[in-house]
Amino acid sequence: MQGVPTIRTAGVAAMALLLSACAGGGDFRPVRDTPVRIGKPYTVRGATYVPAAAPAYDALGYASWYGSESGNQTANGEKFRPGWITAAHRTLPLPTYVEVTALDTGRRIIVRVNDRGPFAGGGRILDLSKGAAEELGIRAKGIAPVRVRRVEPSEKDRKRLREGKPASGLSPLPPRELQPLRARLSAGGR
Repeated sequence: MQGVPTIRTAGVAAMALLLSACAGGGDFRPVRDTPVRIGKPYTVRGATYVPAAAPAYDALGYASWYGSESGNQTANGEKFRPGWITAAHRTLPLPTYVEVTALDTGRRIIVRVNDRGPFAGGGRILDLSKGAAEELGIRAKGIAPVRVRRVEPSEKDRKRLREGKPASGLSPLPPRELQPLRARLSAGGR
């Protein structure tokens, strides 16, 4: 009968290991596209933000980046990973996919919005993860003029972004299309 306690102990250990693997080391939501969360109005530093569906979202402003919050929980419950191609926006549903264009260079990328922010002033409309800022080529600048517009990428690109990889490359916006966007931003247009 010596084998019975050993088998029982091994079974209990295996079950504990299995359950700990399911827990994932934290109370983070799995990275997925459903359910999409719009969220309730919220107030930060005296300003109230009202999340809303925005299928035609297209805005000009400035993007900054963040990355020291590694391992924290994003607003939609996922684990923040600075190297992934993600962003924070004040009101877009979570997650939302946006095309971000650097107005200085015309470089464009697709980003998965899974967090809330930015809450700093200066016309900032998007906080990029460190990985997204590097992919867009604006990390060294810290803050850069951008166009942010909502898009519906292919399932292949969505999957890549959910796995922390960049979406398929986009060709840069040509100067003839950048000029009017830069002029609109300079004139205070959004």
